[in-house]
Amino acid sequence: MSIFSRPFLLAALLSSAGCSTITGWFSDDDFDPREPVELQKIDEQVKIKSRWSRGVGDGQGEGLYKINPVLVDDTLYVASAEGEVAAIDADAGRVRWKRDLDIALSGGVSHHKGSIFVGTSEGLVMRLSATDGNEVWRAAVSGEVLSAPQGDGRYVVAQSYDGKLMGFDYDTGEARWTYSSDVPVLTLRGTGTPMILGDNAVAGFADGKVVAVNLRSGNVAWEVRVAIPQGTSEIERIVDIDGSMALQGTELYVASYQGRVAAIDTRSGRRLWQRNVSSVSGVGVGFGNVYVADDDGTVSAFLRNGQGVRWQNIDLGFRELSRPTPVSSYVAVVDFEGYIHLLSQVDGDIVGRTKVDSAGARADIIVSGNRLYVYSNDGALKAYDVEARN
Repeated sequence: MSIFSRPFLLAALLSSAGCSTITGWFSDDDFDPREPVELQKIDEQVKIKSRWSRGVGDGQGEGLYKINPVLVDDTLYVASAEGEVAAIDADAGRVRWKRDLDIALSGGVSHHKGSIFVGTSEGLVMRLSATDGNEVWRAAVSGEVLSAPQGDGRYVVAQSYDGKLMGFDYDTGEARWTYSSDVPVLTLRGTGTPMILGDNAVAGFADGKVVAVNLRSGNVAWEVRVAIPQGTSEIERIVDIDGSMALQGTELYVASYQGRVAAIDTRSGRRLWQRNVSSVSGVGVGFGNVYVADDDGTVSAFLRNGQGVRWQNIDLGFRELSRPTPVSSYVAVVDFEGYIHLLSQVDGDIVGRTKVDSAGARADIIVSGNRLYVYSNDGALKAYDVEARN
């Protein structure tokens, strides 16, 4: 199986892997239709004030990972690819504890009560104490864990890049069941992040399906196809579900690459509505909208009731945007150059901007009130406050 990174790196990685059909597509004089647009001056209506910054190891490292921090009450739990895990005071940025696991991490971080969970590039799921980072147990899976394992006090579930979802006993780490999906010939570099919803673990896979698996039995409760592979080449048929899903009540929102954004009733698995998109960064929900950043840089606000599009913004074309995240009356995204952009939730206009880190930020933005937490690719965890200009 060939595994690619994000869509904007497909050509480069294919070329470096020896695919002669990619090299030479664009000469020096040719126009590249996927060239990122240059940023234009905006009518700045919002201030984005830096509050603190804290370094955490090597961040996402060289593996093009997307290791997401998690906020629990007043503590941020964050991990780096080289194996550093830390608990940081969310208000002041003070480090409460830090631990080096001496193992390369590729997926994390999630939290349940007194524990946090991470996954490794060597195919391990680890449960750690949220008090000091000490290891509680580790369990082996069949491949690299590229998203945060999830626990609910009864079970822990983890998704591996080879198309498997596994369930473990929460207390002991003993394997209980394995669900295997069909893995296409080519996939993007990443996996979705599973969710535990009641008695089911819900996950999106590289074949374009969202599947609910019963936590006790490992049997499929329901499945929904979000995207259908189309085209004649394997690249054209990539339909991975890699970005974070969003839950609002009993409705689950999910987007795929070269496929659709869909709303799913989690009780029955019935698809409520769908719209064509191509996204790998995930879905945000707020202000009656479902927000998606398309692969081409278009940010769309779909009405939650499925009645169409409220607005679209095309000013950030091919700037490799992060998951759109609602904050106050705005939607925040980070681009490949490390700029935070704030879009109005009403009409999509860009009303605020600041540069976070030239390395960019793949991790999902975290929001608490009017505060944003951004974890840059090179390991800087930063806090910003969003304030309207007087």
